[in-house]
Amino acid sequence: MTEAVVYLKPGRERSAELRHPWIYSGAVDRIEGDPQPGETVVVCSSKQKFLGWAAYSPSSQIRLRFWSFDEKESIDADFMRRRIDQAISLRVDQLSNPQSNACRLVHGESDNMPGLIVDRYADFLVMQVLSAGIEYWRSDISKILDEKLNPIGIYERSDVSVRELEGLEPQVGCVSGEMPPEALQILENGLKFNVDIKHGQKTGFYLDQRENRHKLAEAIKGGTVLNCFAYSGGFTVYALHAGADMVISLDSSKEALELARDNVHLNGLPLNKCEFHESDVFTALRGYRDRALSFDTIILDPPKFAPTAAHANRAARAYKDINLLAFKLLKPGGTLFTFSCSGGIDLTFFQRIVAEAALDAGVDAKIMHFLHQSSDHPVALNFPEGAYLKGLVCRV
Repeated sequence: MTEAVVYLKPGRERSAELRHPWIYSGAVDRIEGDPQPGETVVVCSSKQKFLGWAAYSPSSQIRLRFWSFDEKESIDADFMRRRIDQAISLRVDQLSNPQSNACRLVHGESDNMPGLIVDRYADFLVMQVLSAGIEYWRSDISKILDEKLNPIGIYERSDVSVRELEGLEPQVGCVSGEMPPEALQILENGLKFNVDIKHGQKTGFYLDQRENRHKLAEAIKGGTVLNCFAYSGGFTVYALHAGADMVISLDSSKEALELARDNVHLNGLPLNKCEFHESDVFTALRGYRDRALSFDTIILDPPKFAPTAAHANRAARAYKDINLLAFKLLKPGGTLFTFSCSGGIDLTFFQRIVAEAALDAGVDAKIMHFLHQSSDHPVALNFPEGAYLKGLVCRV
């Protein structure tokens, strides 16, 4: 088959020359041929210079996602196998760690597999197919994962909104092997967690916070802890295990808090040192302020307020509000672990938001640590957008 050729507009080839994996629709000049969604096309400059091989996505603003910039490369099942092998080889330490059996194995663009997420939970894999290109190769990819890792089962959680932007319908269900249990037990840094692969947030657990949970445990010296947007209690379990005197977990989801309670019990930790409150976090924080409550440690791990830069200004107000309230609730010498997973807000902007919140709260705060996503969620140097999780540890 002769590949279709996509020509870029004059002067729009620079990002490809810098090996950024995306080309937006506005940069496309013309197409020779009739590529179908997900098919591989040749990408050329306006002067017919070869730029790379890319997956074509006619419905998305990200019209092209590069597979390779090597003209001699063949984009086939063997190519997919090599890329998956390379991604897994980066995680040898995580895969051989007896204290942890859950990690990310393939991290999309940063592993040169644009739109593919593969997470390991014990003996099961969870796959997310987020682009037309990965959709085109899904059968080959699932077979490769089966052959390479021999999981009990592969479950798909392609039920996120970005698939709509690719012109794809949601896909959820067992891809191969056995169906995962309703609560699958994993091990992380020696602690046990039940994970709901079928219905939980992301692919079931916030694997990207693993190293930050460990950092929290190192910082706990007893005292009271407030865990906001607690979800299934990751930070709660670590704080209790580290010796916190009391941990209050806030979340708007009753089901998430029930899972958090189960995870505390699973680790043999004292439930009499826990409170679980189903509540809007903003409302709860204002209530604590009005009651003049205070805490030694507060964790803010909210959902994505700004998925793109277009939402940044509105999201900044929400981030400022919760951080201002948190600073007001901290005891002197207290510590705030505050995060943003919004792609539309970079670290510099987030730091400024938190600084303004501290100023308005009337506290003198210092950054003790900068936090990021765990190392199994790498950031390719040619894809800075991959650095989506930002965190600050602030001491007042």
